[in-house]
Amino acid sequence: MTGTSYAIAIGSNRRHHRHGLPDCVIAAAVQALAKLGEVQAVSRTHATAAMGPAGRRFANAAVLLRTDRAPPALLQALKALERQFGRRPGRRWGPRVLDLDIILWSGGSWSSGELTVPHPAFRERSFVLGPLTEIAPGWRDPLTGRTVRQLAHASERRPVRA
Repeated sequence: MTGTSYAIAIGSNRRHHRHGLPDCVIAAAVQALAKLGEVQAVSRTHATAAMGPAGRRFANAAVLLRTDRAPPALLQALKALERQFGRRPGRRWGPRVLDLDIILWSGGSWSSGELTVPHPAFRERSFVLGPLTEIAPGWRDPLTGRTVRQLAHASERRPVRA
């Protein structure tokens, strides 16, 4: 398959009526992502503390996806998947059945009104960096030049921020 690779963060902290508990939602989301391209790697699922008012713990994972879609087209497809899984607009950092975020892409950086890649806050989020380190430790942040492994090590030394 031609195309570019994307690192996508997956999160869930609400049960789904068909897929069940959040870790099962993650597994179903990975299968759904495979319809958008080639899933090249999947991290294990991590249980992490919620940020902000979400309350319940999250299940988090990361996926490397190769696809011909440009960043805006992939974002649109990810938002459609979130809606298919029952995500509705709500408060920031609230509970959600499925959250899909483009973290990095092999094309470097991207910025438009609705999307910024790399994800602006990923460098400070251990719940993103932990899973990402399992599948892409050497991927370099195009803005800092640091690898995912280096960013994860640095994030362990800082308190978690929103």
